[in-house]
Amino acid sequence: MIAPPNEPVLLRRDDGPIAILTLNRPHAMNALSGELIDALQAEFDKLGQDRTIRCVIIEAKGDRAFSTGHDLREVSSSQDYAFHHDLLTRCSAMMLTINRLPQPVIAKVQAIATAAGCQLVAACDLAVAASTATFATSGIDNGLFCGTPSVAVGRNVGAKRALDMLLTGQAIDAQAALRDGLVSRVVPPDKLDAETLAFAKQIADQPPQQITTGKAMFYHHMGLDLPQAYNYATKFMAGALQSEDAKAGIDAFVNKKPKPEWTGR
Repeated sequence: MIAPPNEPVLLRRDDGPIAILTLNRPHAMNALSGELIDALQAEFDKLGQDRTIRCVIIEAKGDRAFSTGHDLREVSSSQDYAFHHDLLTRCSAMMLTINRLPQPVIAKVQAIATAAGCQLVAACDLAVAASTATFATSGIDNGLFCGTPSVAVGRNVGAKRALDMLLTGQAIDAQAALRDGLVSRVVPPDKLDAETLAFAKQIADQPPQQITTGKAMFYHHMGLDLPQAYNYATKFMAGALQSEDAKAGIDAFVNKKPKPEWTGR
C-alpha cells in the first residue's frame, strides 16, 4: 500500500468530549517514525490544555497493524548514538505524556502491536483489543532487547510475564493480554469501534475533576510503598469528599434523586 501524498501521519477527529487520534501510516504498519512520535507529542500537548475533552482514544488505520514499533528503516538510516538516543528520548517523553495527561487515554487495538507499538498500548491508561489482536515485544528477534518497551510492559504485566515476552519475542493473543493485564477489555472485531467509543463516553460522563485528579492520584500512589499509598489516598479521598460533585452525588444516592449534573468542582 502506497502512502497518499502529503497525508498527515496522525489524524484527529472529535466526537463531543472524545478526541480520537489515528495513527496514519498503514503502508508502514503504523511504525512510530520520528515524525509520528512528534505529531503525537504535539497533540498530547494540546489536549493537556483542553478541558472540553474528557477522554482520548488512540487507534490506527489499516487492518494489518496497530503499530509494529519504531520504524527500522529510519533507525538503520544512521549508526550514530546521538541520533538513536534523541529518537528514543522523544519517544519516551511522548509515552510519559500519556501518563501525565488529565484525560484517560484508551488504546483501540485492531491488529498486531509489537515492540514500541506494544509499549504504546501499555503506556495508555486503558486498552480495548479486538479478539484477533496480538501483542509482542519482538525486538529480540532482530537482535535487540526491547529496553524502552520493557518499562511500560513490565509495569502492566509483572516481571516474569514481561521477561517471557521480552526474551522470546513470542506473541500473545488478546485473551492472554487480558489475563496478564496488558489490555482492559477484549471484544469481537466487528464491535471494536462501538465498544471503545461507548467505553470512552462512559468515562466522559463521570465527574471531570474526579477523573482528572483520580488518574493523577492513582499513578502517584502506585510508586509508593503500601503504608505511604494508604496515607496519600486517605488524604485524597477526604479532600475529594468536600467537592461539590461528591456532595451532590452522595446526596443523590442517599436520597434516591436523579444523577446530578457534574460541575467539575
